Amino acid sequence: MSLSASPPSSRVRAKRERRREEILHAALRAFRERGYHATTLDDIAGRLGVRNTALYHYFPDKEAILYRCHRESLGELDRILSEARRLPTPRERLTHVIREHVRVMIETLEGSPLAFEVTSLSPRRQASIIAARDRYERSVRRIVEEGIRRGAFRGVDAKVAVFAILGAINWIARWYRPGGALRASDLGEQFADQLLGGLGVGPPSRSAVRSRPRRENGVHSGRKRA
Repeated sequence: MSLSASPPSSRVRAKRERRREEILHAALRAFRERGYHATTLDDIAGRLGVRNTALYHYFPDKEAILYRCHRESLGELDRILSEARRLPTPRERLTHVIREHVRVMIETLEGSPLAFEVTSLSPRRQASIIAARDRYERSVRRIVEEGIRRGAFRGVDAKVAVFAILGAINWIARWYRPGGALRASDLGEQFADQLLGGLGVGPPSRSAVRSRPRRENGVHSGRKRA
């Protein structure tokens, strides 16, 4: 009679998950300091005080680590959106998204320029990450569009506004350095204040007016004005 191996206990699973998180954060710090392509598994292992062979128990290669970092951060952004949906107004929802996205950039991603490393992934993994990022962008855009409809925001081009917001947040990785005077919460407050300031109530911008489709007999027309 053969005995099948028993599944690992919850304690063992928790220990493995903690170690996996330690590897991810060591990798993110290395990516920030050396760049993804210049970082080796030896660099990551050295930060943990182990041989690089120890990493293979958790990840088959460096790309798998990069991919997991992307998935972890996108999972946090999904959670942030879920929290934002429970808030009563578009302004409060967008404020929460901006503050928390800044925190993810600084704390979860260790200030690493991960958003700029998608092309380092295999085509299949790259497509998966881009699709998830597009879903996130569309969700944030819906918050802005609702704010415009309800008069909480100016009549701007929502797509351009969200690109500007997300671009500003992602660019944090190019200049932020841990250990500085600014904490994640303080920086999140400043970003929310300044980025939301550009959406304050006021007359529609000229570009937003030009981008609106014409209506003929109550129906949108796709024809452009001369």
